[in-house]
Amino acid sequence: MSLYLSRLSLSRAPSVAALGQLIDPQAPGAREDAHHRLLWSAFAGDADQDRDFLWRAEGRGHFTTLSRRPPADSELFDPPEVKPFAPDLAPGDALAFVLRANATRTVKTDAPGTNGKPRRKHHDVVMDRLRDVPAGEERAARRMDVAQAAGADWLAGQGLRHGFHIRSCVVRDYSVRALPSYRGPRRRQPQFGVLDLTGEIEIRDPEAFLNRLAQGFGRAKAFGCGLMLIRRA
Repeated sequence: MSLYLSRLSLSRAPSVAALGQLIDPQAPGAREDAHHRLLWSAFAGDADQDRDFLWRAEGRGHFTTLSRRPPADSELFDPPEVKPFAPDLAPGDALAFVLRANATRTVKTDAPGTNGKPRRKHHDVVMDRLRDVPAGEERAARRMDVAQAAGADWLAGQGLRHGFHIRSCVVRDYSVRALPSYRGPRRRQPQFGVLDLTGEIEIRDPEAFLNRLAQGFGRAKAFGCGLMLIRRA
């Protein structure tokens, strides 16, 4: 499996700068949606092709991508910086990581799905735990403590399934984004949570870990979640 780690930066051409409000809107959710569409310009090909890249916004018009094919030149970006991604890992290796993730847990419902099996629902792990905290000032005060515990537990579960063990995990931020495509009452607007995690992991099964790394962690990958960046600790 060939992978490419790339850095893409918005072109400084006046024609691109004039599109600033469309390319980089202020509203969370709308911004991630616009960035996803923007990055497709560097991976354009078959119109029916599924997305085969992960991405992360780094701010100020810079993006990191992990993909199965190198990004193509795009008038919207400067020439991309591309390098093959094939880390040589062994059991016991320690890696520092950063990860932006939509962390969820999946539960079955009694409602039948289109395949006849019970429909599944995905619950944000932080929102789920916050329901047990009284609303108001107490919930606001405990928000990041709850996010820390829920995020670390979620990542530990990912490690058990995908070949790594957590040595340390710190939740740097937790925010909630609205899905931009929704049209209807604001109080019913679908939302998803975004965790920014950093820390250190120990590799137990290199093949299992790299397979998951290529696929991404958690959900909302179209909105810039799921890409874990690693380096030797």
